[in-house]
Amino acid sequence: MPPWLRAMTYNVRYDTPDDGAHAWEHRREAVASTIRFHRPDVIGLQEPLDHQLADLAERLSDFEWVGSGRVDGDSKGEYAPIGYRRDRLDSVASGTFWLSETPEEPGSIGWDASHPRIVTWARLRDRSTGARYLQANTHFSHDGPRARRESARLVLDRLETLADGDPIVLTGDFNAVAGDPVFDDLVGAGERGSPLYSAPERSPDSSHGPSTSRTDFEDLIPDRKIDHVFVTGDVTVGQHGVCCDCYDDGRYPSDHLPVLAELDLSGETELGRSGD
Repeated sequence: MPPWLRAMTYNVRYDTPDDGAHAWEHRREAVASTIRFHRPDVIGLQEPLDHQLADLAERLSDFEWVGSGRVDGDSKGEYAPIGYRRDRLDSVASGTFWLSETPEEPGSIGWDASHPRIVTWARLRDRSTGARYLQANTHFSHDGPRARRESARLVLDRLETLADGDPIVLTGDFNAVAGDPVFDDLVGAGERGSPLYSAPERSPDSSHGPSTSRTDFEDLIPDRKIDHVFVTGDVTVGQHGVCCDCYDDGRYPSDHLPVLAELDLSGETELGRSGD
């Protein structure tokens, strides 16, 4: 069996002076250290601006990055980038589409959302096995309930086409907890079928860490696990959970916690076996 692929999703919080002591300049080393320590092979970030992504790329030199700003499809606005370890994976193709009625139009805003929202995708190849899969990463609207549900439908339609039969891994901040209609749509319990499962559904192991992925930088916000890893049924999940790293003074590097899952994309691991 090939080694587990470690996939992470992490909303790193956009850079705003209003955060004061929690502003990016005070957090960037801790964010980079958190990612380095947990050693993901692939990571989807949410909210970094262009200079924040540059800061992380400088500090995480083993990673290659794909993605663009949501406002213009270039460098303006928040990114939803994908980073992958270049010694483990390479990108066969990549792109961006917008979560709107006009997905190819840069900066387009969908339905009742206030801001543009995007999906970054990459067809990745495992250098050791030659196996390919589709990695996608997104950040759903925080204030548009219709936009979130329409986004789920659009994502499912587009990813199935892009994957062309290969496994799919979808990471992101979905602004939806398990049991929310958006979450149910994504895992096939909603109005339409879906090929996706949440990572815990595909694992024999219990989840590590807290049952939330939100913080206010100083304390956990209970029952707000809105950051998820989803996979198709041909992917088995080993260990998975929420990484609750903090500074010496108890502050968290972001207002979200990273979510991590070990993945077997080979189709050879039976569900029910240990992740060890």
